[in-house]
Amino acid sequence: MTDTSNGPMQSHNDQEMAFLIQAEIDGELSPADAARVAAHVAASESGAALRAELLAVSGRIRREAPRFTPPDDFADRVRARLDAATPALASGTGHGRARFRLPRPSWAVGSSFGAGFAIAAMLLLIVMPPRSREDLPGSVVADHVRALQPGHLLDVISSDHHTVRPWFDGRLDFAPPVKDLKEIGYPLRGGRLDYLVGRPVAALVYAACPHLIDLYVWPAGAPSIESSGQRSGYNYVRWQQDGMQFWAVSDLARDELATFVRHWRTG
Repeated sequence: MTDTSNGPMQSHNDQEMAFLIQAEIDGELSPADAARVAAHVAASESGAALRAELLAVSGRIRREAPRFTPPDDFADRVRARLDAATPALASGTGHGRARFRLPRPSWAVGSSFGAGFAIAAMLLLIVMPPRSREDLPGSVVADHVRALQPGHLLDVISSDHHTVRPWFDGRLDFAPPVKDLKEIGYPLRGGRLDYLVGRPVAALVYAACPHLIDLYVWPAGAPSIESSGQRSGYNYVRWQQDGMQFWAVSDLARDELATFVRHWRTG
């Protein structure tokens, strides 16, 4: 008799791992789960293929998907929907405690998970609104932190600027300048595509052992003032050069990051 007991379990495990791979790409996993995904991808051809496919889709979405700008009254409309779903006070039993019941919307009948997810999503839109362009330093630093999650740092891995620069051809509508600063202590690690200021941008990754530096590049618009600062413990330096906007972000000390920028600008 053929043993088929592992069939459903294997299917369940594959489905679970597919969800974990997607969560890893979205930067939503704990370090332990991220390590579990990395081990699975290294040992499974199907897992590696799925991750590559999802990364490709994610990159295409970041490059091509339109950005949604909510109307001015969007937050008020969401609050109104939440007010309509406010937990109703119902009589309870035992220990004299009141029991709260969340009314079930008609569109979510049969799917309590769907109702909870939708309400949670609306709450996130209110509590964590998208960063505006006025908070560009916060957006750039937040992107740098997200990129440090396993599997997000690099789309192209190479220390050769002759490999990294051509990789961006056809993926961006501009050619980012790529420099090799290995001789002065900042070896190139590679690069990736990111999405900032409503457009795809290049992110070049340099090492300053044991630290990493993200150098974001995109075409400059209106002239901007050179500046530097700190957000969430990460330092940044911004400047314009040769028609491009540059942002260097790292957990390096401010003067050390400024040294990297100086070498990059004159290298």
